[in-house]
Amino acid sequence: MNISIFDLSIYIKFFVGLCALVNPIGMIPIFTTMTNHQSMIERQKTNLMANFSASLILIISLFFGSNILNIFGISINSFRIAGGILIISIAFSMITGEFIKNIKKDKDQKKEKIDNISVVPLAMPLIAGPGAISSTIVWSTYHSTWINFFGCSLVIILFSFICWLCFQAAPYFVQILGQTGINIITRIMGLLLMSLGIEFIGAGISAIFPGFLN
Repeated sequence: MNISIFDLSIYIKFFVGLCALVNPIGMIPIFTTMTNHQSMIERQKTNLMANFSASLILIISLFFGSNILNIFGISINSFRIAGGILIISIAFSMITGEFIKNIKKDKDQKKEKIDNISVVPLAMPLIAGPGAISSTIVWSTYHSTWINFFGCSLVIILFSFICWLCFQAAPYFVQILGQTGINIITRIMGLLLMSLGIEFIGAGISAIFPGFLN
């Protein structure tokens, strides 16, 4: 699909989708909790390494994700449906509040075993998780020209920068928003995410069964 890089709606939708999937503001209390034993300098290094690693993972998924699917003989339409179901399941857990609870539970169980949390679990799977990777691969198949790959790469870098800013300001966000405000934002992001997942499923079904949704 040849779309000009100046069609900003593509990149805005991609950016909003990543924000809804990852929910950087909703991750702030998780980041704060995971790094509360670190000094300010260590926390900044963890933040930088986590977002650099996440952006690298997503850019690799953008450029090579569809090729990996071809190796395993998976059609992109099937992947769209599977990715949409995964996104909807994540969105549902965000709306019900189970998403953050499960992450905190896993973190508490592994707290004594974690030496370097910047790559695992912060970069993956919290930032560049299955939902974000699936979404990136799906977008790469929708807009598969090199100029669009370049534009989407810039979006990924911008998104990582936004995550970095949010984590840098983590102590201030927690004080200003409080847990209630963060919960509200998480649920709004969940609704946006569920809508995105439904679109992925609809596109996959309409491609596999032409006219089924008309």
